[in-house]
Amino acid sequence: AELAELSGSEQRLTELELAIQQASRQYQQAAAVLTAARQQAASELSELISKNMHELSMANARFAINVSTLPLEQASANGLDLISFEVSTNPGQPLQALSKVASGGELSRISLAVQVILADKVTTPTLIFDEVDVGISGPVAAGVGRLLRQLGQSTQIICVTHLPQVASQGHQQMFVEKYTDGIATETRMRQLNDDERIQEIARLLAGENISANALANARELLCTPSV
Repeated sequence: AELAELSGSEQRLTELELAIQQASRQYQQAAAVLTAARQQAASELSELISKNMHELSMANARFAINVSTLPLEQASANGLDLISFEVSTNPGQPLQALSKVASGGELSRISLAVQVILADKVTTPTLIFDEVDVGISGPVAAGVGRLLRQLGQSTQIICVTHLPQVASQGHQQMFVEKYTDGIATETRMRQLNDDERIQEIARLLAGENISANALANARELLCTPSV
């Protein structure tokens, strides 16, 4: 009986080893299909993100999603792929890891470019953009404002800005200021009403000496939101 049991155990072990080999082959086949799909999506998404970056005053920027294959020993339920985001922000500069190349303002603009594309596929309750308008003005700033407002249709956007073209696109506008009583300093934030928004947009346009033209331009900016 013991001999029969041992013989049966060896047979069972052989069956299990064959099952493992078969499962491994099936896994690798499925992983290869997933890798191919990811590479296709990565190529398409990289092109779209690069295009959006060009519209955000990053004319020479390139964005790439790199899909590399991990060794089988690192297999997981998510496949055999390692996904990394790479970017080049200047002509002749090689693609490098996003975290090593982009400045704070560039990261904000890249994030905006990505989020606009993914808005109808990924739900994020709140997005915060700080310094998204660093180094831009005029039509480019207006483009940033339009993209932010477009993104604001599907998620809550909080954007810190000093540009009237961006501030005027907000569904609401908050004013942040420092206050001191000579002893302590604190930061205050309050929501602006319609008249206050006109005054603040005009101040951003013209400085402290607000002219009638600045007020008219402010009203025009506020009356022509993109969406």
